[in-house]
Amino acid sequence: MNPSTLNLAHMTFNEFLPVIFMSLMGFAMLVYVVLDGYDLGVGLLLPRASDDDKDTMISSIGPFWDANETWLVLGVGILLIAFPKAYGVVLTALYLPVAAMLCGLILRGVAFEFRVKARAHHKHLWNHAFFAGSLIASLAQGWMLGRYITGLAQGIEFDIFAALIALALPAAYVLLGSSWLIMKTEGDLQKLALRWARIAWPAVAVGMLLISLATPWVSATVRERWFSLPAFFALLPIPLSTLAALLGLAFCLRGERVLGRASHIPLMLSGYIMTMGFCGLAYSLYPFVVMDSITIWQAAAAPTSLKFILVGVAITVPMIAAYTVFAYRIFGGKATGLRYL
Repeated sequence: MNPSTLNLAHMTFNEFLPVIFMSLMGFAMLVYVVLDGYDLGVGLLLPRASDDDKDTMISSIGPFWDANETWLVLGVGILLIAFPKAYGVVLTALYLPVAAMLCGLILRGVAFEFRVKARAHHKHLWNHAFFAGSLIASLAQGWMLGRYITGLAQGIEFDIFAALIALALPAAYVLLGSSWLIMKTEGDLQKLALRWARIAWPAVAVGMLLISLATPWVSATVRERWFSLPAFFALLPIPLSTLAALLGLAFCLRGERVLGRASHIPLMLSGYIMTMGFCGLAYSLYPFVVMDSITIWQAAAAPTSLKFILVGVAITVPMIAAYTVFAYRIFGGKATGLRYL
């Protein structure tokens, strides 16, 4: 199937199935980046806090962090069962960073459980382990994203681009994490989180600018899709709304109004910025599941298999979404010190 001749309105249901699964996979990855992004950010901020504040920071993500990772499992699972050819190509090329990410996530999980029950003189070791796991996972995810955007191409310029994103993504996670703490904490820790967000904002803004400039440079496909007419004008709302959200976030972080009833606004704006970045990436990639190499139709499983899988996805995705919403409603409000009864 020629990507240049695709028209969603004229597709048969069998031809549209890969689009459905690609959309579900993208949605799962976006939710993961936003939700697990803030708790990875909290882990990255942990060394900068006092011992008492560390307990409150861990408590703020305690009911959520494990469930947040469910969206990563869902996204990778869809890639495996719906696009097996792409799964083999992507995982083969990114085997080492995937292994590093999994090691980081495992280290975070072990550290989270053991730090609560550890003796006082061992607790700092688990704090360092939680930070290290968060850092390893964040850097690995950034590197994988950079390599994926360039279609897994080889060359020094592509490695530099991947390294740039590997540094920019943890900064975005720190912004999400500090915004989360502004919403979930109070007192001195909340003021400290506001200071962290102010420090992270310039790094995120500069990182997004550099990535926006570098992506068309390393990918001719992205350059053509974004800078051809009339697509350029149709796509302007994405960068303009992202810029507006960045400026709005900077304005919110200038004063201390967000320490009160508006404490949720920084997290909402940070999440919106990540969402707009995802929308731009999705437009750049479609209809490829591996840039310039494999389209979603070439990588997709047989239509009969996709129809069978769709039944399971129609059951599990709403259940995961409902549980996520339920958990955030039940454990809303300000965080307190971490305690086990």
